[in-house]
Amino acid sequence: MARMFRVLGFWCLVIALMAFAGHMTEFSLLFFFQAVAFFFLGYLNFTERTYILMFWAYMILTFLGFSYWTIFEMDVPF
Repeated sequence: MARMFRVLGFWCLVIALMAFAGHMTEFSLLFFFQAVAFFFLGYLNFTERTYILMFWAYMILTFLGFSYWTIFEMDVPF
């Protein structure tokens, strides 16, 4: 399971580099931070249950943040 967090870190790094190349600075910084966090967590050798709980917590926070941003911060013309 620890290897999966390193894989998540790799893909976050790829997305961050593509966003940086596309001049989306804030987006790329967000994914650079996530890549570092995933790589760091991947080398801590927690139990599988701990990794699963951390992933669920990450998914819940991401969903709440995305929902907040799309509802309250985006300018959507009606």
